[in-house]
Amino acid sequence: MSDGKDSLDLSGLGAAIPNSNELSAEDKANLVASIKNTLEGLASRHMDVLEGLDPKVRKRVEKLREIQGQHDELEAKFFEERAALEAKYQKLYEPLYSKRYEIVNGVIEVEAESAGETPAEQKSGEEKGVPAFWLNAMKNHEILAEEIQERDEEALKYLKDIKWYRISEPKGFKLEFHFDTNPFFKNSVLTKTYHMIDEDEPILEKAIGTDIEWYAGKCLTQKVLKKKPRKGSKNTKPITKTEDCDSFFNFFSPPQVPDDEEEIDEDTVSF
Repeated sequence: MSDGKDSLDLSGLGAAIPNSNELSAEDKANLVASIKNTLEGLASRHMDVLEGLDPKVRKRVEKLREIQGQHDELEAKFFEERAALEAKYQKLYEPLYSKRYEIVNGVIEVEAESAGETPAEQKSGEEKGVPAFWLNAMKNHEILAEEIQERDEEALKYLKDIKWYRISEPKGFKLEFHFDTNPFFKNSVLTKTYHMIDEDEPILEKAIGTDIEWYAGKCLTQKVLKKKPRKGSKNTKPITKTEDCDSFFNFFSPPQVPDDEEEIDEDTVSF
C-alpha cells in the first residue's frame, strides 16, 4: 500500500459525509463574493457597536478579541500537528492492514501459536481465508448494517478489502472497495471520492461514485415488477416496470442534495 492508502477503519466509513452537487466556477465566485460582502457588513456593524460602548467596556471587548486571536493561532497549530500525527500513524497501520488482507483472502496461513500445535493442512476444495469477512464486519457496524439489504449480501461476499486514503488535489479522501471476480458486475474496484472545501472542519464540495457495470439481470439497485394485463386486453403478455430500490450499492450513486432553502431529507443525509 502506498501514497497514504490504507484498509479502511469501519468507523471512518460509517461517518462518511453526505453528498452534494459540484460547485461550478461561477458558483464558487459567487460564494466567495457573498462571504466577502457578509464579512464587510459584519465588520462595519462591529465598529458601530464598539463605538457605542462605554470606553472601559470597549477596552475589555478589545482584550477579548486579542484572546480569541491567540486561541485561533493555537487552533491552527493543532490542525497542523494533528495532520502530521495522522500521517505518522497511517504508516504504522499499513503493515497491519496488509497482514489482515493476506489472512482474510487466504494469501497466507496463520502460524501455530504454540510449539505443540501444528497448523491444519489445506485440503482440496477447502475454503481459504475468512469467507464473507467484510460482509460480516459491515453487518456488525451500527450504521452500515442499516444500508445492507438481504439481496446485497451475496454480492458483498465477494468483497476482498476496503481501503481509505487521503487526496491532496483537490483536498479530500477516497474509499476503495476491492471485489473478487463475481457474477454481479464487471468492476474489480468501486470507489467513492469526497472533495472537501475545508479539510480541518470538513465541508463537502462534492462526492463522486463509481458507475457500476452490472451484468444483465443482476442490478441490485433496481427491481423489475411484473403485472398481469387487464382482462379482455389484447396484450396478453405481463406488463413489466423497473423501479429503484434500497441497496447498499446506492452508496456509489450520490443523491442530489437540495439547495440551502430546501429541506434536506433525513435519509439522504445519513447515507
